[in-house]
Amino acid sequence: MLLGCLALTCSIAFQASATEKFKVITTFTIIADMAKNVAGDAAEVSSITKPGAEIHEYQPTPGDIKRAQGAQLILANGMNLELWFQRFYQHLNGVPEVIVSSGVTPVGITEGPYEGKPNPHAWMSPDNALIYVDNIRDALIKYDPANAQTYQRNADTYKAKITQTLAPLRKQIAELPENQRWMVTSEGAFSYLARDLGLKELYLWPINADQQGTPQQVRKVVDMVKKKSYPGSL
Repeated sequence: MLLGCLALTCSIAFQASATEKFKVITTFTIIADMAKNVAGDAAEVSSITKPGAEIHEYQPTPGDIKRAQGAQLILANGMNLELWFQRFYQHLNGVPEVIVSSGVTPVGITEGPYEGKPNPHAWMSPDNALIYVDNIRDALIKYDPANAQTYQRNADTYKAKITQTLAPLRKQIAELPENQRWMVTSEGAFSYLARDLGLKELYLWPINADQQGTPQQVRKVVDMVKKKSYPGSL
C-alpha cells in the first residue's frame, strides 16, 4: 500500500515537471514582447521591470531576484542600458545570460555625460530588431533544444511581420523631400531608426527618458522647429 502511494506520488511529480514550461526572464518589457513572439506557447516569458518603468536606473527588489533565480534563461539588452544588471546578476547563481543586442553596429552618443558610448536603444531599428530576434531564437534553441522547431518557425514568422510592417513607412518617407526628413523627439532614443530610414534627428537630450531638459536644450529645439517648420514631433 505504502509503496503504491509512493509510486503514484512520484508519477504525478514527474508528469508535473515534464509539462512545466521553460522559464525566461528579460530585463524589460520590449525584450519580453520579442521573446514571447519567438517562444509562443513553448516557454514562459516575463519581464523584471513593468511597462513604463525607467530602465536605466531601475532598483531591483528582493522579489525580482527570487523570480530571476527560478529562471532557466535571462535575456538582457546590454550596451549599458541596464546599469543595474551586473550587480543584480551576481545573485542569480549562474542562470545563463544572453545579450540580445550582440551583432548590432552601434550608433555613438554624441553629447552629454555618455558621449562616445553606444546608444543602447538599438531595438528601435527594424534592421536591428531582426538581429534581436535571431539572438533570442538562438538562445532559446541552445537552452531548450526540445522546442527548437517551434522557436525557428515562430522567429521566421515574426521577422516577416516586422519587415512587412515597416515597408509602408519606408515608402512614405522616401516620397518626402530630403529637407523634410527630420525626426524631432524628447530623447535621442530613435537614432537607429533615423539611420535606417534616412532621417535627421533633433532631440532635447541624448539618453534617459526621465531627464528634464535644460533651458538651453529646450531653446535649441524650439528655435530649430520654428526655423524648419516641422509638421510634428514625438
